Amino acid sequence: MNTTELLATISDAYLPKEDRLEALKSLAEMIRAGEIKPDAEGSWVNNHIHTTYSFSPYTPASAVFYAWKAGLKTAGIMDHDSVGGAEEFIAAGEILHMPVTVGFECRVSVSGTAVDGRRLNNPDQKSCAYLAMHGIPHQSIAEAEKVLAPLRAKRNERNAKMCARITEMVAPFGLSLDFEADVLPLSQYAGGGSVTERHVLFALTRKITTAYPNRGEALALVEKVTHTSLSEKNREKLLTAPENFYEYDILGVLKSHMVEHFYIEADEECMHITDFTALQKKLGAISAYAYLGDVGESVTGDKKTQTFEDAFLDELFDELKRLDFCAVTYMPTRNTPAQLDRVMALCDSHGFFQISGEDINSPRQSFICPALEKPEFAHLTKATYALIGHENAATECLTNAMFSENSKNAYPSMEARIAHFSAVGGMK
Repeated sequence: MNTTELLATISDAYLPKEDRLEALKSLAEMIRAGEIKPDAEGSWVNNHIHTTYSFSPYTPASAVFYAWKAGLKTAGIMDHDSVGGAEEFIAAGEILHMPVTVGFECRVSVSGTAVDGRRLNNPDQKSCAYLAMHGIPHQSIAEAEKVLAPLRAKRNERNAKMCARITEMVAPFGLSLDFEADVLPLSQYAGGGSVTERHVLFALTRKITTAYPNRGEALALVEKVTHTSLSEKNREKLLTAPENFYEYDILGVLKSHMVEHFYIEADEECMHITDFTALQKKLGAISAYAYLGDVGESVTGDKKTQTFEDAFLDELFDELKRLDFCAVTYMPTRNTPAQLDRVMALCDSHGFFQISGEDINSPRQSFICPALEKPEFAHLTKATYALIGHENAATECLTNAMFSENSKNAYPSMEARIAHFSAVGGMK
């Protein structure tokens, strides 16, 4: 196969993962022969890459390849409610000689805690938080899947009900949305992937663009469905978007303005936050709260202006400490300098490990976070190598995990622990 065919193969979510990995081996040979080079040289890292096992244009194999191609030195998989792509991601990293980490993201209930009744980092639901499980030791992946599989099944029951609500909304325009026929085929559910609100809205997007191939007419319908008027900036962006961006851009508009009209609150699919931290200890992984912060203008275009944790951030960090969390993860390009300074100071005062990651779920998004080149974020690169070192050490033996009692006794301070594990992770 030529390069174009190999790239198409690693990107095909409907092929067996073995085929994708074989194609990646051929690309790796071309890389080592100097025929394929990265687009940039730097020390960038990213620990929050979504794949087709949640919602993304990237398979695990292609995510690792395009992360490498963009110039990343390390990559981390972070799918919603799923570790289905973890083994392929690990294998892809080995093929490209690229250090990788694996984890998952999920929503949890915070009922009965000090932040119950608050809107945390979930735009759609109060008393419900997005959390990240980082650095899962490889022998614990199967245990994580046992917990996540029934949660995905419950989520699909709610997905089907939301599709029914959407059908009521779009029926006047001659459209409908069926979960089994329209949404499920867009996912990797049969292989352990999750089905998210983005899948639901992407299926609706496909219905819209099929029924209205003229972009102007499609945008007019989007405005009617969302009960909003597109700004001139957004309209021009959608009218001129490259074909491979266009439907993802419409999805962004629908997610920003439509979810509140059909959303059904997640309940049974959400473990309690205390169950999450208990699972972290069982897996030997690293539990992290994903800081969002108040949103002004959304970077990705799929979040409206809204307030989140900032008004009660001190109280939230106190509660995370009480709940025995290990880390806080945040995205340097998503927040203001003042927000980031505050978060970093609170992490230091509470002894939290700090993890960076720019979530990738659209072809418009860059794998590179330029902010990581700034001196004030140098610790995030070192932390990534510590995360790699933790995962490697814990895969050898869970007692070697970064937050095991053995490691905490050997390296009581977070600074000493990061220094040790970043060296284990290969940081020079």
